[in-house]
Amino acid sequence: MVWLDIDLLIQRTFALMSFLEEIKRRRTFGIISHPDAGKTTLTEKLLLFGGAIQEAGAVKSNKIKKTATSDFMEIERQRGISVATSVLAFLYKDKKINILDTPGHKDFAEDTYRTLTAVDSVIVVIDVAKGVEEQTEKLVSVCRMRKIPLIVFINKLDREGKDAFDLLDEVEQKLGLTTVPLSFPIGMGYDFQGIYNLWNENVRLFKEESKTKISDSISITSINDDSLEKIIGLSAKEKLEEELELVREVYPTFDREEYLNGNQHPVFFGSALNNFGVQELLDCFVEIAPEPQPKSSEERLIAPAEKAFSGFVFKIHANMDPKHRDRLAFIKIVSGTFERNVPYLHIRHNKKLKFSSPNAFFADKKEIVDISYPGDIVGLHDTGNFKIGDTLTSGEQIHFKGIPSFSPEHFRYINNADPMKAKQLNKGIDQLMDEGVAQLFTLELNGRKIVGTVGALQFDVIQYRLEHEYGARCTYENLNVFKACWVDVKSGGESDFASFKQTKSKFLAKDKKGKLVFLADSAFSLQMTESKYPGVTFHATSEF
Repeated sequence: MVWLDIDLLIQRTFALMSFLEEIKRRRTFGIISHPDAGKTTLTEKLLLFGGAIQEAGAVKSNKIKKTATSDFMEIERQRGISVATSVLAFLYKDKKINILDTPGHKDFAEDTYRTLTAVDSVIVVIDVAKGVEEQTEKLVSVCRMRKIPLIVFINKLDREGKDAFDLLDEVEQKLGLTTVPLSFPIGMGYDFQGIYNLWNENVRLFKEESKTKISDSISITSINDDSLEKIIGLSAKEKLEEELELVREVYPTFDREEYLNGNQHPVFFGSALNNFGVQELLDCFVEIAPEPQPKSSEERLIAPAEKAFSGFVFKIHANMDPKHRDRLAFIKIVSGTFERNVPYLHIRHNKKLKFSSPNAFFADKKEIVDISYPGDIVGLHDTGNFKIGDTLTSGEQIHFKGIPSFSPEHFRYINNADPMKAKQLNKGIDQLMDEGVAQLFTLELNGRKIVGTVGALQFDVIQYRLEHEYGARCTYENLNVFKACWVDVKSGGESDFASFKQTKSKFLAKDKKGKLVFLADSAFSLQMTESKYPGVTFHATSEF
């Protein structure tokens, strides 16, 4: 009997050790930037160096025929932009790396904000010629607000651009980051000859251009190596020595604790398209990046090492596979293990669900996994059970702090262009809105549907996807709306609310969750309504 107990204890100890080791192996990060800074190309190259693909693609390039692995939707291939966050996973140096490649285009910023709730660290990509751009500033401010550890990758060094020190100053001033260069370029543009790696104190020089495969490079372990001068020339070597001296004097020494707390931000230089500097970034990243972090819920802080499973839905993607009208809910695992065919509690519905084929991702390629650990992203086939922000647990009532909906900036009536396809259209609109591509409002007065988006490009995306994925055609009608405001009644403001509803019935609608929304046609009318009905509060976000 005693022997059995000891045996059981040993088994449990081993299981716990391997569980904690699995957590330590995980690195989950997002890649953010302004459009065209090279985010998707960098993702591709990380996959290439990680050995996950043999040949990398690009979003748009004249010379590269293969399209990017993370851009698999037809509209992404046509326009050369990323419109949805894609999830990719690969192994590198025994670490399991989960990448979330986000859309850079501001019209899809909401998707990116939601993604930031599911990552433990972030890589910001900056174009060497354009420097820090508007969208980068917005996204970085969200990261800093949440104290997410940041690494900066300055891309496209094979093109003529700003001086390395000017760029570092710009990153510090515009983004408010404390930069610590961990690699430094030798030359720039046409004179670009390689990278000095301050992290490992070695030089990497590049011999040939190979944009899709890993090219040969010459590694020199020290700056004092005689062969360095022979290859790059005396003046380039002297300039490099001067610059490195300046870097060591001006910038702080890298401190991992400071980086994890969001107070220090390592900077790497390179050219993702030509494979310069990507390996340095990846090697350093797997060493310093944080493992899965605790996440706060409304009830308490949830630690990854907890036994009980918990996770939340941060993204829903309709039609990953156009042949099978499927929807996938992306779940970030916060604690415990997620196992196949085990029933878990869906908090909002208060019912148990089990999943026979949870998916791990490699862009659009999926494979069924039996067990997933904290930090992993799992895709679950969804028949309409999930909404963004939903929580799944082993049984405990946990509500992870959701991601609010922001008031859209563009509004249009959506009409059915083919009366025979009304059912397909409604289904398509319903599913695309659950994805969070845009928001749907239904007028109280006549039940007409209004689509609200952050950017005008989303209307084209919705129209395209409705036709190609659901076989439904729609037309739009312009609508003059300044802002959609969620309505809340103050205590004692019931009479105000009743007269507001009566007077403004034309401008009232319900969002997808059934919350009341006031569609103000101008800033002036919103101001007047606020002062006329003091018992009613108007909110610009849905979570108040």
